[in-house]
Amino acid sequence: MIQKKICLLGASGVGKTSLIKQFVEGIFSEKYLTSIGVKIDKKQVECEAGSVQFMLWDIEGIDRYCGFQPKYLRGAGAIIIVVDQTRSQSLIEGIEIFKLARDMSDIPAILAINKSDLDSTWHWNEDELNELSTPFSHTFLTSAKTGANVELLFSTLAQHLLSEAGP
Repeated sequence: MIQKKICLLGASGVGKTSLIKQFVEGIFSEKYLTSIGVKIDKKQVECEAGSVQFMLWDIEGIDRYCGFQPKYLRGAGAIIIVVDQTRSQSLIEGIEIFKLARDMSDIPAILAINKSDLDSTWHWNEDELNELSTPFSHTFLTSAKTGANVELLFSTLAQHLLSEAGP
C-alpha cells in the first residue's frame, strides 16, 4: 500500500468539501459552510494494482484577494482542481490556480467539473473545453450531490498513482 497526499484546490463554493464528503462518507449536505484553512480526511482505495491510502487535503477556497498558499502543496502526490459548471468564472479561476500550483510542482493534476446535476452556464464548445483540459491527466464531470463520477475520479487517480509508483 502507498500513501498519497491529495490537495483539492479551487475557488470558493465550487464543491471541494462536498466532493470529499461524498467520497469519504457517501453523504451530501445542502448546507454551505466555507472551509477555513485545511481539513484533512483519509480514505483507502483498492485497485487491481494495489491500494492507496489517500490523505485528502480540503483547502479553503482560493480567490484573487486571499491568494494561494504554496506551502499546502508540499509533499502532495497530486492535485484536483475543482470548478463549478454553473459558474464559468470558476473555470477561469481554476486554470489560474492550476498555473500557480504548476509553478510549485509538476505533480499529476485532475480537473473536476463539479455540479453536473445542475444546468451549465458555460457556452464554450467542446474543442475549447478540450484545449483547457489538455494540461490535466484526466477531466471528470462530477456531482457531489448525486455522486456521479466521484468514485471514478478517485479510483482513476489511485490507479494513476500506483502505475507511477511501479512494482
